[in-house]
Amino acid sequence: MSERSILEVSPSLADRYGVTDPALQSIEATINGEPWFLQTSPEFALKRLLSLGSGDIYSLAKAFRSDEVGRWHRPEFTMLEWYRCGFDHHDLMTEVEQLVRYCWSDAPAIERLSHSDLFDDILGFDSLCVSESCLVEAAHALGYSGPCERDKGWLLDLLWVLAIEPAIKDRAFFVYDFPIEQAALARASVVFGVPRAHRFELVINGLELANGFWELTDPVEQERRFREDNTKRRAMGLGEVQADPRLLEALKRGLPECAGVALGVDRLLALASGLSSLNELDPFAD
Repeated sequence: MSERSILEVSPSLADRYGVTDPALQSIEATINGEPWFLQTSPEFALKRLLSLGSGDIYSLAKAFRSDEVGRWHRPEFTMLEWYRCGFDHHDLMTEVEQLVRYCWSDAPAIERLSHSDLFDDILGFDSLCVSESCLVEAAHALGYSGPCERDKGWLLDLLWVLAIEPAIKDRAFFVYDFPIEQAALARASVVFGVPRAHRFELVINGLELANGFWELTDPVEQERRFREDNTKRRAMGLGEVQADPRLLEALKRGLPECAGVALGVDRLLALASGLSSLNELDPFAD
């Protein structure tokens, strides 16, 4: 980061606002009798700095997520997150690969596949324009017998677990340009009449190492997505989360054209060290 003139910053680990994303659950703390949230990512804080003209920045710090415990999941983990002005998601994929090889000299060759091509190769349909009914049929054909009452994004995640992960356990690749239902905080565009979200994930041996976006800069669209997140949370029986108004203010002030990525440092170091779980990496693990 220093060699590339990317400035290190240190945002707070606790904040008054959580995240609306129904796939992320914050750990809540009480400070002076008021609810605060341990950060799931420093994303919102870093974007506020970007809107003030900071230029390229990064954070290397702990992040926290509730209910994430397992071989490759910890409620507390180390996250490296950085933002590059003037980059799109393809530029940032190149830099992520360079960083991975800097830390892991014999890392496997990394392919690049669009989300639609990956699903077409493994399941035989284009994930960008497939119907929900087709996704439900595919899940049932793979032996899933649980409820399928959620949205297309949830169904795509389900099929990722059922079919994609088992098929890619020995491969390393970037998957990019996701279905619009999985846009998160990435910008979107329409290509040949089909909308797509300009985000990517790095997956090695079936393990997600990084999640990146060509960043959304439209405050109106971001506010709409916050509302949509809370609608989904209500449908899932989760409590609503107040959207962070400071992020919307930052977008209105003007976020520079940029791409950002969050990388799981613990996972990367475990793979580079030939370990088979995060516990093996942690000298303080129970």
